[in-house]
Amino acid sequence: MRTLTFLLLTSLSLHVVAAQPVPADLQPLPAAPTAYDARNDGDEAEVTITKQRTQMVEEYRAGNRLYMIKITPKIGAPYYLVDDRGDGKFARQESLDSGFRPPQWVIKKF
Repeated sequence: MRTLTFLLLTSLSLHVVAAQPVPADLQPLPAAPTAYDARNDGDEAEVTITKQRTQMVEEYRAGNRLYMIKITPKIGAPYYLVDDRGDGKFARQESLDSGFRPPQWVIKKF
C-alpha cells in the first residue's frame, strides 16, 4: 500500500512540474568560482627535497606557489605543514588523512 501511494504521489508531482511554463527570458548562470587547487594547474607539483642532519624537508609547489611542506625527522613520525586557505599561513597536520571513511565494495576483480 505504501509503495502504491508513493508511486501515485511521485507521478502527480512530476506531472505538476512538467506542466509549468518555462520563462522566455532565461539567462545562463555565470560560472561558479572555483577554489584554488594545486592539482588543477595542469603542471605537476614541483618537490624540493632538503636533507639536514636531524630532518628531511620536502617543499611542494604548484605554479611557483608553496602549498605544503613535509618534515620527516630522523626520529619520529613525519608531519605536514599545509596552507589550507592560500594565505601563506601554514597549519600543522600530523597526517593528511581526513578521517573520513566512505564504504567501499569490490565490484569486479580481473
